[in-house]
Amino acid sequence: MSQVDKPPFVQILEISESELLESWLKEQQGASSRRKDLIKDAELREQSRQFLHELKKALHSSGNSEDVRRVEWSGVRELLAEISRLRAKQGFSPSETATFVFSFKQPLFARLSSELKATPELLALTLWSASTIIDKLGLYTIEVFQKSREEIILRQQDEMLELSTPVVQLWEGILVLPLIGTLDSKRTQSVMEALLHRIVETESEIAIIDITGVPTVDTLTAQHLLKTVTATRLMGAECIISGIRPQIAQTIVHLGVNLGDVITKATMASALMMAFQKRRLTIVKSEA
Repeated sequence: MSQVDKPPFVQILEISESELLESWLKEQQGASSRRKDLIKDAELREQSRQFLHELKKALHSSGNSEDVRRVEWSGVRELLAEISRLRAKQGFSPSETATFVFSFKQPLFARLSSELKATPELLALTLWSASTIIDKLGLYTIEVFQKSREEIILRQQDEMLELSTPVVQLWEGILVLPLIGTLDSKRTQSVMEALLHRIVETESEIAIIDITGVPTVDTLTAQHLLKTVTATRLMGAECIISGIRPQIAQTIVHLGVNLGDVITKATMASALMMAFQKRRLTIVKSEA
């Protein structure tokens, strides 16, 4: 394809790539969304340079096609996806991330207007085509950013879930699982897995589930507790539930929940004393 046969958008990118890069960098650095605390000028310059390079390749190979989902645009999409994921981890907002692409409009349109001012119809068509492409790439950037943020949030939730269900070995053969917050199906599954794993690992015979930090107990929460107790017993360990406050006891009775032969205690200290008795252990006060 000769220079004359190339669409104006492609021609201007090839002829004025360096000038466009400098103008675009000034536009980004002067924007209110500029985050110098999160990205350095050198990194911003390199990302911008790579974007212009991939954009030029895509336009050249696709014949100035506006369908950015085509295979010819894969290089641009991969670069923008990488930048979006990186900025999601760095703490950028969606609008700050999208500005990276949308801010290219001003220097590009200024250049197009200067070069094509003698042909108004061609200028209008080229501006519309360029605007459509930039808009689609900007929206793609936001889509990837949002997906990346959701993945980060889900991973953080899983990590917090693991941290919120620690299984502690209080004594040889005695485990305690302090629960804080509400219990749902997903968390119950995590609690059971963590507890059963530790029972096997430590060969413990008694597990204390402390619900002092559980704000309320409804029918669903009670059912989740019973499932955990049943799973613990199937592993050959006995379960004690501690932290049964008066209001929780009243709620359980009011709901008609049958805890069966589950041992319950008001405090963890009482549950631990019960565990010592079952293990035939005695605490003796030192003379010293």
